[in-house]
Amino acid sequence: MTDPTIGNLRVNGATLHFEVRGHGPLLLLIPGGAGGAASFDGIADDLAAEYTVATYDPRGMSGSTLDDPGAEQSVAEHADDALRILELLSPDVPARVFGSSSGGITALHLLTAHPERIERLVAHEPPVVEVLPDAPEHRALIARVQETLRGQGLMPAMAEFAAGLKRGGDTGGDTTPDPKPEISLPPQAAARAERTRANLPYFVERIVPSFMSYTPDTDRLEALSNRLVLACGQDSHGELPYRPAAFLAERLNTELLHFPGGHTGLTTHPAEFAKLLRKALQA
Repeated sequence: MTDPTIGNLRVNGATLHFEVRGHGPLLLLIPGGAGGAASFDGIADDLAAEYTVATYDPRGMSGSTLDDPGAEQSVAEHADDALRILELLSPDVPARVFGSSSGGITALHLLTAHPERIERLVAHEPPVVEVLPDAPEHRALIARVQETLRGQGLMPAMAEFAAGLKRGGDTGGDTTPDPKPEISLPPQAAARAERTRANLPYFVERIVPSFMSYTPDTDRLEALSNRLVLACGQDSHGELPYRPAAFLAERLNTELLHFPGGHTGLTTHPAEFAKLLRKALQA
């Protein structure tokens, strides 16, 4: 893997850690969940053969520190952070953007707020559940996750959240995750997993409730649909993160692109994921 150039950028209320590799037009990769820049390690070098690839830790995650650790988080502020990176690295030319999961929500807001800065956007399974007809059920899921976090702690809250995502939002009262075998990770992957685990409390308490209560401007997205690609994992059918992208694609009368794997396909199928992403960015 190519060593990236590391930078720090002061933004409103935070200092962002970002990484840049490659040459060519700018491609900004916005991570989701509790991941940061390192979540793109499996695809960044491949994409850097054609693009100047910028990745970063969202505010409050990993190397991007908050001035006030207790500050409330909003999609709009996270999108403004992404805008500042675009302005720094590609001040005169619109960029390509990829966002996954909660990073996809950030990317959608960035597109509607600053379309002049984006050449093309691929949003992979952004869980904008407020667009769905059964949105009240998903609000109830998020409320249960927060209540479980306060009353029982992080891991029971994560089990509640994971079960709701897997079953489309309804846990049916069963929040016991399927047992997973122990996996021995190489040192670099183990370090990345440890950073992700360290971000989980902030993600569950601050990011999940604010991002999953966000409602995108669908009329604005429809007007910008010629530069928007909505995508899902081919193994995610029926799961909650899949449904909003599929709903929006139908609403906007655009094709729904299917990437290999499920919600975390860029980690489980990096080579195939990068290949399809390159095609989607060029179309």
